[in-house]
Amino acid sequence: MKIYISADIEGITGVTSWSEANKEHGDFRDFALQMTREVRAACEGALEAGATEIYVRDAHDHARNIDMNELPEVVMMQRGWAGDPMCMVSGLDSSFDATIFIGYHARAGSEGSPLAHTLDTSLDYIKINGIYASEFLINGYAAALHGVPVVFVSGDQDVTKEIKECNAHITTLAVKEGIGGSTISMHPQKAVKEIKKRVAQTLQSEIALCKLSLPDTFEVEIAYRKHEIAYKKSFYPGAQLISSKVVRYSTHEYYEVLRMLHFLA
Repeated sequence: MKIYISADIEGITGVTSWSEANKEHGDFRDFALQMTREVRAACEGALEAGATEIYVRDAHDHARNIDMNELPEVVMMQRGWAGDPMCMVSGLDSSFDATIFIGYHARAGSEGSPLAHTLDTSLDYIKINGIYASEFLINGYAAALHGVPVVFVSGDQDVTKEIKECNAHITTLAVKEGIGGSTISMHPQKAVKEIKKRVAQTLQSEIALCKLSLPDTFEVEIAYRKHEIAYKKSFYPGAQLISSKVVRYSTHEYYEVLRMLHFLA
């Protein structure tokens, strides 16, 4: 069994402030360590379930957060940004049996996390077919493009609620809840134990039920905080400026959505 893991930091247990997610701040080190522990727990759960190959994608900011020395030796890990449209799930293809997301978080425009955003923090929101999109939805659809189910997601309570509305078969773990500018988190060691246990259980269940269905067509809206940025981005082929700060793009191919987001978001 071949497993793909994409990891972010804003949904890691305890992370509350942008300084805790920024490598340039002293707060960062402890939470990068917790990110490593939660990814390791997912790897250990996958191995317990029979995984023979695990590919980890460090997908936060500079993508150099996880200490690879703390992961099982079977792991291959992608650090840094290759620059391809698959972005946070770079390297994912149809050869994988399942995908796991660790440390995912509330979407832009949500009140479910003090760190809520979707891709670039300068965006007000991204909508896909009228639905406010999180990084879970964008990357979950990218996995679906290759026929790979997203079987487990850990993160804040807001993103886990979204996932259950999208596909109730996907196993989730809410490690914290956002209230205003604060978070209420479970104990970090408990989060590690629960991730390992739930990943192992999930991978031994009917994971095919976790596959997301891709829509037939895609209408994407990106709302920028500055009108001049929206105007500049509207010159991407196929994009249309529909208001002073909102650009729309339509296509039948999801990879074209990913390509567009690569340049516009």
